[in-house]
Amino acid sequence: MSVTPLIHPSTDAATVPAADRPVDPEWWRGAVIYQIYPRSFLDTNGDGVGDLDGVTRKLDAIADLGVDAIWISPFFKSPMEDFGYDVSDYRDVDPLFGDLDAFRRLLAEAHARGLRVLIDLVVSHTSHQHAWFQESRADRSNPKADWYVWADPTPTGNPPNNWLSLFGGSAWEWEPHRRQYYLHNFLKTQPDLNFHNPEVQDAVLDTAKFWLDLGVDGFRLDVVNFYFHDALLRDNPPARADASPLTVQRSNPYAMQDHLYDKHRPENLVFLERFRTLLDAYPGATTVGEMGIDRDVATATEAYTLADRRLHQVYSFELMTPTLSADHIRQVVRGMEAEVRTGWVSWAVSNHDFARIVSRWGLADRARDAAPLLIALLASLRGSPCLYQGEELGLTEAEIAFDDLQDPYGRAFWPEFKGRDGCRTPYPWRHDQPHGGFSQARPWLPVPPEHLAAAHDLQAADAGSALSRVRRFLHWRRTRPELIKGEFRMLETDGPVVAFERRLGAARTLCAFNLDRGPQRLPLAGLGPLTVDAASGFNAEAGEGELRLPGLGGAFCRVV
Repeated sequence: MSVTPLIHPSTDAATVPAADRPVDPEWWRGAVIYQIYPRSFLDTNGDGVGDLDGVTRKLDAIADLGVDAIWISPFFKSPMEDFGYDVSDYRDVDPLFGDLDAFRRLLAEAHARGLRVLIDLVVSHTSHQHAWFQESRADRSNPKADWYVWADPTPTGNPPNNWLSLFGGSAWEWEPHRRQYYLHNFLKTQPDLNFHNPEVQDAVLDTAKFWLDLGVDGFRLDVVNFYFHDALLRDNPPARADASPLTVQRSNPYAMQDHLYDKHRPENLVFLERFRTLLDAYPGATTVGEMGIDRDVATATEAYTLADRRLHQVYSFELMTPTLSADHIRQVVRGMEAEVRTGWVSWAVSNHDFARIVSRWGLADRARDAAPLLIALLASLRGSPCLYQGEELGLTEAEIAFDDLQDPYGRAFWPEFKGRDGCRTPYPWRHDQPHGGFSQARPWLPVPPEHLAAAHDLQAADAGSALSRVRRFLHWRRTRPELIKGEFRMLETDGPVVAFERRLGAARTLCAFNLDRGPQRLPLAGLGPLTVDAASGFNAEAGEGELRLPGLGGAFCRVV
C-alpha cells in the first residue's frame, strides 16, 4: 500500500543525489564516522543553540581531522522535549537549526570535501505534536486510528501490561479522546508508531526515500530494535541475571525487566529487509542501527546485519562501560569476532547519551594521552569507528548544576543519575572568546571553564595535543588498508595490554594498546620480525622478543 506524502517545500537542489554519484558501494566498511550534536556544535545566529550553518562553517576542520563521514543528530521539526528525538515533521528542518536550504548547503559542501553525510532517523516513535498522532488520537475510526499502539484498559482501569518507559514510570499513557492507552517507550510525548500496520511501514520508507533523493548517504537508525512490539501485549518477565549493565541506569526500574516483549521482536528483521531493499536502490547508501539490548548482543548483531539483507552495521554499546577494563574489551571483541561473520559492527566508546569517556574511565587527568590511544584502539578494530564530537579534544564530563539541567531523563532521576547534559555541552572552538567561541549569546548549556584549556584552537597549534595526535593517526590509518578492511586476529594477552593483528594480503600490522598508566611489556614470541611504524604517532620500542609500551601508549608494528 502506498502512502501519499504530505506537501512540503520543493526539494529542487543544487546538490547531486547520492544515487547519481560514482561511489564505492562499500565505502562504509572501516570508515571513520564523526557524530555531530548540532545544537552544541556552533551557533551562527546568536540564539545560543548550534545550527546547520554552524556545521557547514566547520566542515574544513572536520575534514582535516581525517574522518570519512559525519552523522548529524536530529534536526527535524520538533517541540524539542527530547531535543529532536521527538519529531513532529520528518520532511522539514526545525527553525532552531535552519531550513531545508541550509541542509542542502551543508550536504553540498560536505560532499565537495569528500565527506559522506548520515542523518539520524527517529521512526520508532514521533512527537505527540506530529499530524499523524493528532489524527490518530481523535477517535477509533479515523484513517490513522491504527498508526500508533493503542490498547484498552484492564477492567479496573489500569494499563494493559507491565511495560515500563525508559524515562520512568509506565510505558502507557491514557488518552481521554479514545478512552484508551497509547504506548510510549520514552517520554509520554513520544508515542510509539505501530509497525504492525503496513501503512506505517510505507510511510517510514517514504520518509527515508525523501532524504535519499535529497542526497544523504544513509541513516543512523535510532533505537532500531524498538520498532515492533508484541501484538499480544504480554507482560515482560523479571530481568535475567546475565543482563547487560549498559542498557540503562540501575537506579531506573526499567532495568528490573527482561524486555522480551516490548522490543527486539522477530518482525523487526522482516521490516529491515524492506528497508534494505530501498537502500540498495541508492548505491553507497548505508545504515547504522542503534540497538540497545540486555543480552546476546553479538548474536543479535549478526542477525540484524545478516548477509547484506538487513542493516549494513549495528552500533555497539558494549564498550561504553562505566569503568575501564582490558578484560572486558577482549571479551567483547572476541564475542563479536566469533558471532558476526557476515555483518559489520560500528564501534563507539562515547556518544550524546553517555558520560565523556576520559571521565567515565577515570583518565581525565591524562586526557592528552588517553584520548588518542582510545580512538586509535577503536579505529583499529574490525568494524567502523564512530567518534563523538569533542572526543578528539579529550573533553571531560561537565558538571551541570540542577538549575541548568535540560535533560528530562536527568531531571527524573536526579541525583542518582544526573542525565546526559554533561556530555552535550557546547564545543569549545576558541579559548579566548566568550563561551569558547561557540556562541555570542548565553548557550543552552554552559561551557565549563576547564574546556577552554582544551579548546580546538589551542590544540590545533600544539603538535603534541590530543587533537593533533588523533589527526595524525587518522590520516596515517588511511595508508594502511589492513586496518580498514583487513582480517582480524586477537593476540592472547592478559593484564592491561590489548593486542591484535590486522592482515590484508601480504600486509600485516600488529596493534598494541597499553590501558595502564604505567609502562608495560608485551612478549612477541612467534610473531616474526617487527618494525615500529612511528608515522602512526605512537612510539613504543621493539626490543629483543618484546614490545615496550609507555603508560597509556600504543604501537603499530609492521610484521615482516
